[in-house]
Amino acid sequence: MQHQTLPPGIETILLDAETIAGAIRRMAGEIARDYADRPLVLVGVLKGAVFVTADLARALAEVPGGPTDVQLDFIAVSSYGNAHRSSGEVRLVQDTTYAIEGKYVVIVEDIIDNGHTLHYLRAMLGNRQPASLRAAVLLDKPYHRAIDVTVDYTGLTCPDEFVVGYGLDYQERYRTLPYLAKLRPEVLPA
Repeated sequence: MQHQTLPPGIETILLDAETIAGAIRRMAGEIARDYADRPLVLVGVLKGAVFVTADLARALAEVPGGPTDVQLDFIAVSSYGNAHRSSGEVRLVQDTTYAIEGKYVVIVEDIIDNGHTLHYLRAMLGNRQPASLRAAVLLDKPYHRAIDVTVDYTGLTCPDEFVVGYGLDYQERYRTLPYLAKLRPEVLPA
C-alpha cells in the first residue's frame, strides 16, 4: 500500500479498499450461486451499509448466471445514537419502501457486533413472508456477540477495535473513507 496522509483522528488503516473490494466480489459470487436466475432484493441497512449495498449490487451484475434482476431497498434502524457502543435496544427509524412477501431477500449489513440489529431485522422481515431471507455482512466482529444470529455471507473478520470508514462512522464522521480505519484513542470518549 502506498503511503498516504491520514485524516485527523485516524490512527491507522486496518483494511484497505482493495481488500474490501475483494471481499465484496467474493460475497457476490456466493450470493449469485445461491440465487442464480432468480430476482433478488437487497435490503441495505442505513446508513452504514449504503456503500456495501451499492458495491454488492454492482458486483452481482458482473457475475455471469447470477440473479436475473437485483432490486435495492433500504431500511434504517438505530441502536447506537451518538454513542460508540450499542445500547442493545434496536428501533426502526425508516421502513422498507416495497413489500417483500414472496421475494428472495438478502439483508445487507456493514458490521455485526453484538447481533441485536440483525436479530431484530431477521425477525421483523421474516414475519413479512419472503420466499427466502438471508443476511450478508461485510464485517463480522464476533468478540462481543450477545445474540447468536445467522450470517449467510460474510466478507471479513473485523479486528476488536472501534472502526470507521466504508460506511461506518463515529458521530456521523469518517463514513466516506474508502477503507476501514482505527480511530486515535483521544477521539473516543473513555
